[in-house]
Amino acid sequence: MEVRLTAYQYHNWDSKREYDKFWRKDVKRKKRRNVGIVLLILLLFGMLAFFLLKQFISVQQKNEDAFSESIVDLSPESIPEYTGKDYVELNGNKPNFTEYDFSHITGENYSDLDRLGRRGKATVMLDRSMMPTEERSSIGQIKPSGWVQEKYPEIVDSEPPYLYNRCHLIAYALTGQNANELNLITGTRYFNMEGMLPFEESVMRYLDKSDNHVLYRVSPYFKDDELLARSVEMEAYSVEDNGEGICFHVFVYNVQPGIELDYKTGESRKK
Repeated sequence: MEVRLTAYQYHNWDSKREYDKFWRKDVKRKKRRNVGIVLLILLLFGMLAFFLLKQFISVQQKNEDAFSESIVDLSPESIPEYTGKDYVELNGNKPNFTEYDFSHITGENYSDLDRLGRRGKATVMLDRSMMPTEERSSIGQIKPSGWVQEKYPEIVDSEPPYLYNRCHLIAYALTGQNANELNLITGTRYFNMEGMLPFEESVMRYLDKSDNHVLYRVSPYFKDDELLARSVEMEAYSVEDNGEGICFHVFVYNVQPGIELDYKTGESRKK
């Protein structure tokens, strides 16, 4: 606060020395006040920096203590459009799994159906003991979203030449899960046999000759409110050998050469 002299004070100094002494004291008071203000500002900035750092560390810790997400969940807009290849590699063919996933995911985990009756991702920590030894039973009673079955002789390589299969997200041969509606999506014969099967068989062969575990996740991709999945994201990583035996991250397209699919409904027609 600035010191102002009254007219009486101004005209009653005993000497110029007293006048100068008064103003020197006033200048010192102002300096001390300014130093105090600067220190207070620095203290407030320090407290703010500490709070922000604490929040950052908390967020980082929360991220480290959480399950990873697939690209389908994280950024579906980054998914490549189908250009004629059965599949494309994602993230340098490396899964998105984290250390938290490896230490906390156990058994089989399936997502609930959404409001349109569509399947979500399935995640499982596989080992050889989970592989079935009995024959597979019928799954004809399950009709996943987008199930509009048609026959296409001379186009679909099966007998009868049905367009669609009930495709397991986690292959039956890996866990024995069969008529589980949370594990079945509508997929073309081509998608099932030429797209997903080669990757599933590589995991089957690995488990068949190893006591190791494989962390495995399959995430179907539905665009907007479409009932037929456009593709699935497949991730797999062998745990004990740090991915030496199994390591892939691919996007497999739900297509059938020669057939045009309506992903909104599941209906189809010849091209």
